[in-house]
Amino acid sequence: MAAPISHSSHASKPQQLVRGERRMFAASDDSAMMKQIQSTHAPDGRLVNVKPILQIVEHVLRHITPNIDHALNDGKGHIDALDDRTSLSSIDDVLDTLAYIVHKISCEISCKCSGGGDAHATTMVILNMLSSYSWDAKVVLTLAAFAVNFGEFWLIVQLCTTHSLAKSVALLKQLPDILEHSQTLKPHFEALNRLIKAMIDVTKCIVEFTELPTEYISSEVPPMSIALAHIPTAAYWTIRSVVACATQITSLVGLRHEFVTSTSEAWELSSLAHKVSSIHEHLQHLLRLCYQRIDEMKQREAFDDLKHTIETPQLDVVRIIIKFLRKEDPHPLLSPEKIKVQTDVLRRKHVLLLISDLDISLDEIQILEVLYKYERVTLELNYEIVWLPIVDRSSWNDGYEQKFKSLQSIMQWYTVSHPSNIEPAVVKYTREVWRFVKKPIMVTLDPQGKVTCTNALNMMWIWGNSAFPFSTEKEESLWKAETWTIELLVDGLEPNIPTWMKQQKVMCFYGGEKMEWIESFTSATKGVAESLSIGLEMVYVGKNNAKERVRKIIASINEKQLSHAWQDANVWFFWNRLESMLYSKTQHGKTDGTDVIKQEVMTILGYDGSEEQGWAIFFYGLSEMVRGNGEKLLSSMQRFDQWEEIARQMGFIPALRKHLEGITDDHHCTRLILPGISGGIQERVVCAECGRPMEMYFMYRCCVE
Repeated sequence: MAAPISHSSHASKPQQLVRGERRMFAASDDSAMMKQIQSTHAPDGRLVNVKPILQIVEHVLRHITPNIDHALNDGKGHIDALDDRTSLSSIDDVLDTLAYIVHKISCEISCKCSGGGDAHATTMVILNMLSSYSWDAKVVLTLAAFAVNFGEFWLIVQLCTTHSLAKSVALLKQLPDILEHSQTLKPHFEALNRLIKAMIDVTKCIVEFTELPTEYISSEVPPMSIALAHIPTAAYWTIRSVVACATQITSLVGLRHEFVTSTSEAWELSSLAHKVSSIHEHLQHLLRLCYQRIDEMKQREAFDDLKHTIETPQLDVVRIIIKFLRKEDPHPLLSPEKIKVQTDVLRRKHVLLLISDLDISLDEIQILEVLYKYERVTLELNYEIVWLPIVDRSSWNDGYEQKFKSLQSIMQWYTVSHPSNIEPAVVKYTREVWRFVKKPIMVTLDPQGKVTCTNALNMMWIWGNSAFPFSTEKEESLWKAETWTIELLVDGLEPNIPTWMKQQKVMCFYGGEKMEWIESFTSATKGVAESLSIGLEMVYVGKNNAKERVRKIIASINEKQLSHAWQDANVWFFWNRLESMLYSKTQHGKTDGTDVIKQEVMTILGYDGSEEQGWAIFFYGLSEMVRGNGEKLLSSMQRFDQWEEIARQMGFIPALRKHLEGITDDHHCTRLILPGISGGIQERVVCAECGRPMEMYFMYRCCVE
């Protein structure tokens, strides 16, 4: 039996090695060292399937390190049952040609580490032995050799107390009773575990880089080019770590009677573990960038393919819808009866794609329900609505899930079964091509899949189902037949209009949110009507985007019996129709000065957006009208004596118009506030009061209540 090794004779070698490691650790990444590492690399083009080998290596090392932990904690070895998920037949084929090189590296590691050789020199020898292999193969084969040595070593350590053959081999190898002295060796094995984990992590990263799809990422440009430049360094330090681990294990051989511990040895392994872990973090970062680039390229390819499909004449609209939805779900749609169905149900139909986020208003849904569920059926119109919810999947949570299901449950048309079924390219296309931002849009497809309008909601709000088939050409023809009348403005929202017109009454529609002005205006206007002995009906139409404040005003108006007042749904629809008229006109390129309807719509929207007291528009008959802002109108009514005589001669509306035209105002402030739209934004808007061009600003509004 070999004589015990003295403390001084054993300690000198590791200390010398550690000092050498420190020097090489600091110098190995400079340009000269990199040239030396690169000089060993001369691949011959052979392809090695390293994945199954790495699976076996990881299996071996992952089974050893937990057993070390068990030994350190309870002093007892523990052998896990083999959980072999790798096909043995597949790895047999690979190892047939690689067994020799693995054995050769294993012998080299054992020999050099037993002799106390220089770690860098040993690493370079291994790199030269593997010069004809790719970088991923170099690392995996070296790890395989280490796994063989370490696996044999740990099997003997674990079994030597219970198995006679293992005990005899341990005696011949002069292996110490490691389990008995587990606490003394604890720092060594803890550092060893960390380093082995880091080695495996880096190796898996290197292999993963080789598996990236080359059709989506080029090795010539970042981040892939940067990763490829760093892989030789990563391979070097992984192999260098294998040598360090093998050295530490080999140093235990022959130490049966006397244990010599050195904190410097544990420091060496810990330092290497930190180094290799840092390399792993950097490679992981580059991998994430590569996957991000690959995802971008895939999305661009999918986007281009979708764009080409949409813009190419098709035979069936279903071919378009299929492109919108993931292929994994054979039943991607939910029917109005809440049954999962295939896209074939849309064949030979006009399809209206309702595109929105989860903030689509209930008012919108309710009005669409009337148009779709009742009028469409009555008129036997051949179209279907499909809801495409455009959401940010990265921030999806249970709250959004619940909100989606709630909206889906009340929609009486087809919906996508889940937002995750919508292809990412479709989300990009809706935003970039169809210009969906926040406000819902409705894109129409004819039975052949041709896009006939990028936002039919404007038509639906203005004309309802009369605009079917909701094409741009139909929209143009409908506008040609329209004039600015009370019917276009109110669109049946006030059912008493036909009666009032027969009774030859003056009709006043007014808005605003200042109760003091409303009370003064309605009182003064009623007084004027009484003086002229004319019939007058007044209707409060609210204010845009101020639902809660308007509700309180309506309640007060009704309580004090100041005038008629619309309820929530009518108020919302009135203002939404006005915005739709403006957007529709804008999309058709109408200019302010030549389009009376557009000019009047912008004027009313301008009144509503201004920080004034209110506004009103008076009608007599279908088209005789006059309108103005709240301050001028209230002043005119309160000073009725100034134009009373002319009113008795000309009539109420002509006299009021003439009086308003004679009022000069040194100061006025008119604003036009519009939500995001899917059409072009007007570059030139004129003031409703003075006719001068208004400056353009962007206004973002939130929590308008």
